[in-house]
Amino acid sequence: AAALVKGDARMAEVLRRALYAHVTMPAEPVVVVRGSRRWRVPAYELEEIVRELLARDIRYGAAREALPQRIAHAVLVQMERAGEAPDDRVQDAVARNSAVKAAVKAVWPAVDPAKLVLRLLSDADFLAEHAEGLLDEEEQKTILWPRPVRGVKSARWSAADAVLIDEAADLVQRTHSLGHVVLDEAQDLSPMQYRAVGRRCTTGSATVLGDLAQGTTPWATRSWAEALGHLGKPEGAVEELTAGFRVPTDVIAYASRLLPHIAPGLAPVASVRENPGLFEVRTASGTAEVVAACEELLRNEGSTGLIAADARIPDLAEALTAAGIPYLAPGEETTSETRLTLVAASLAKGLEYDYVVLDEPRAVVDGEPDERTGLRRLYVALTRAVSGLVVTHSAPLPAQLAG
Repeated sequence: AAALVKGDARMAEVLRRALYAHVTMPAEPVVVVRGSRRWRVPAYELEEIVRELLARDIRYGAAREALPQRIAHAVLVQMERAGEAPDDRVQDAVARNSAVKAAVKAVWPAVDPAKLVLRLLSDADFLAEHAEGLLDEEEQKTILWPRPVRGVKSARWSAADAVLIDEAADLVQRTHSLGHVVLDEAQDLSPMQYRAVGRRCTTGSATVLGDLAQGTTPWATRSWAEALGHLGKPEGAVEELTAGFRVPTDVIAYASRLLPHIAPGLAPVASVRENPGLFEVRTASGTAEVVAACEELLRNEGSTGLIAADARIPDLAEALTAAGIPYLAPGEETTSETRLTLVAASLAKGLEYDYVVLDEPRAVVDGEPDERTGLRRLYVALTRAVSGLVVTHSAPLPAQLAG
């Protein structure tokens, strides 16, 4: 839940408010001493300079760097009126004057992005002040750290926190843009993550790849139009790819029954393979039938994956061991002696096997925090097979799989 709120694009405005809250209007004049002369820039003139920099909407750090030069320019105008002829070297010297530096430090202080995020996540009053009208009280409580943190180095930053720091860093100083960015598995990115990628291609282009049906994070992309907006490329062209070459015809047709429920409007994938592939749905009263299905598929050449809800993995591991069937964990290399991999559904994305046994689809769905995410997780599990799929179940199948 905390990651979900941190990934919301509203956090960008919270960060912007918190950052610019550090800017305060001058209360005292700046007096620059050069030789026997004293040059005074009144507070009202300093305020005009600060407000003009704020109105320009340039980055916090760039404005801070410009402020001493603007103050120095105000001094040079007075010098010229007094009959002097100062040049750029004089302006630079005035900008480095201790009085000017002190004024800049007081009015437009330096801000460390990580420290800014740390304060937002650990100071309830500071967060409430800058999240007003954007995050409700419950959302603020969700993202606040339960215990105080000593500093940036001792904080246990999450991936969602890192994106907030990246956002804050760009508000302070512009992120360098690349010529082109290729973004894969984009369906699982949050709005704030899209913004982070978009900062890397502000003056370049991007190729975004993903399958909305396989979005399994709580903040998964709802539409490519929305994603391109967060990326900063709202006019980007969207090309829907509907020709599948990896998953057999019968398997992809079965998995596509979920599409209206997980990605409305997405066209079903049509397999270009003539071979329909092996596909069966079997009723199983216990783990014995699941093990038998694995033994059956292992008689074929190639790899076999047994995919199940995370909570089912210990029972299935015990059943495979009792049956004398060796198995691997995801990421381990198959050998001629061990060609079966036991895979938790949460780890199945991106993997593929020649044959797959999918255990208890209902448990896969129920293992996620909401039904849509569960059905998307199930879609991922159903589409891991290259040659054949056997679905085993004792509990009723999800209604969305009804033919």
